[in-house]
Amino acid sequence: MQFDIVVNNRAILAKKGETILDSLNRSGIRVPTLCNMKGLHPTGACRICVVEVEGSENLVPACSHPVEKGMRVFTHSPRVLKARKTLVELLLSNHPDDCLYCERNGNCELQELTIELNIRERRMPGSKSKQKLDISSPSLVRDPAKCILCGRCVRICDEIQSVSALEFINRGSQTVVGVSMNRTINKSSCINCGQCVLVCPTAALRERSDIEKVLDALNNKALSVAVQFDSAISVSVSQEFGFKVGKDINGLIVAALKKIGFDYVFDSSFAADLMIVEMANELKRRIDSGINLPMISSNCPAWVTFVRKFYPHLTPMLSSCKSPQLIMGALIKSFFAEDQKINPKSIFSVALTSCLARKAEIQQMEMVSKGLSDVDAALSARELVQLIRLYGIDLANITPQQPDSPFNVRSTAGKLLTNAGGTSEALVRTLHPLITGKELTKMKLNDFRSFEGTEEVNFSIGKVDLKVTLSNGLTGINELVVKIELNTNQVHFFEIMACPGGCINGGGQPIGSTDKENKIRAKTIYDSDDSEVLKVSHNNSRITEMYSSYLKEPRSNKVENLLQVNYHKNNQLPKR
Repeated sequence: MQFDIVVNNRAILAKKGETILDSLNRSGIRVPTLCNMKGLHPTGACRICVVEVEGSENLVPACSHPVEKGMRVFTHSPRVLKARKTLVELLLSNHPDDCLYCERNGNCELQELTIELNIRERRMPGSKSKQKLDISSPSLVRDPAKCILCGRCVRICDEIQSVSALEFINRGSQTVVGVSMNRTINKSSCINCGQCVLVCPTAALRERSDIEKVLDALNNKALSVAVQFDSAISVSVSQEFGFKVGKDINGLIVAALKKIGFDYVFDSSFAADLMIVEMANELKRRIDSGINLPMISSNCPAWVTFVRKFYPHLTPMLSSCKSPQLIMGALIKSFFAEDQKINPKSIFSVALTSCLARKAEIQQMEMVSKGLSDVDAALSARELVQLIRLYGIDLANITPQQPDSPFNVRSTAGKLLTNAGGTSEALVRTLHPLITGKELTKMKLNDFRSFEGTEEVNFSIGKVDLKVTLSNGLTGINELVVKIELNTNQVHFFEIMACPGGCINGGGQPIGSTDKENKIRAKTIYDSDDSEVLKVSHNNSRITEMYSSYLKEPRSNKVENLLQVNYHKNNQLPKR
């Protein structure tokens, strides 16, 4: 049912059952919010979205108040603006005065509200919040002093990610957001996905930066510094430098990294191709033997951490393949080091990634061989932007370059891993010729694309009726785990990405990205798959050469030592 309501003396269309905020947004009328989150039930906690409704004694929160036929609403009346200004001033009264040094300076919702409401002086001085900085996590830094109690991190961790690492503690003026029993975050159920960082309006949550560590390595003449970047990076940071949303600036990133001083620049998609070949062979063996089915994807480190913390008995079902970034790191310090006659101990390996969980992954004990980590430092997309700006590189005026040999060829299948469902699509393309001896005739597999929540896909490969279950994010993951445990549908493969949308919406991506922008970036990946010729991982000539000269064959002893991992079956992950 549709009807008119009057907003600021003009009629707009409203729908029965929706909130005032919904109607306003659809009509292009902006009302500021802090606690509201799209897709989640409104709480009306922050009150920043209050509006004046004729006939109502008090101001009402637009995010939770339902529309009514004949309603007259004023969104920016003097009374409303005064109330919003007072609310923001109260938030500022005990907020740290370090905006010039803050990680979120220029991209802070509290700062934007202050500007919007023309707050230019402190009228309500209050005692500053004295909270201890939590630097216990290898991925995240938690600064409770900058928390404004909007609750967005609590809600996304609980209602979207199903992790519940954060919660409200204490009552009244003593309320804080923290970890249960006031523990540090490394002793919580946190899986380091970083989705809380993406929704935090201030810098109360941010990534643990490795920029200084990387700068030290770049300035150390005794080290050879190698860097790799994933395909989600190349389509997400373009907007930060003035390019259109979703533009793939792969070649410009390579050129920029060269100018910064990295000795070798590689594309992680090469390692993604290698991972797909290994996973396809592993899945075929499991299908043939009927052992450890279903196989569960292992290329998302946040998901692997979730399994190890909540369901450690499922670790044998995880694919034994390392993630693409760790595979590349292992090859750099083995095959590449031998080929270039470089001492592996003198190589400093950096991964540029859309994923904050990668920072924790590279520190796990399983990722260390002979005292050397596969990857020494991981930088998020946000840190890459900082690094490029630090070196004063103008991406609009440099010439694109190609990644360095021998990891300079990749298929579009290797890039698909960026999107939810992409791992399964790439896997099927390689599994098909393994089982049937024939290539797929149609590479574009729409059943693995553009789905929400959980999707079940059946795909016939010769005599095998392959059953795949996809999970776009961790919402409802506990119900899905029951299906994994029972496996009554005899599913062969579960692909689970911790971040909604996949790596394209990873916790290390630019702050403030909208759903529309993420969909454009995902489409760029799919468009490249449509336009490029090399679409399958196993036909990558460099992969073929790698097996011929070094790895011998899939699942070989060399592969087992370098590219596979056996997770310790316990839920106590290594501490920093």
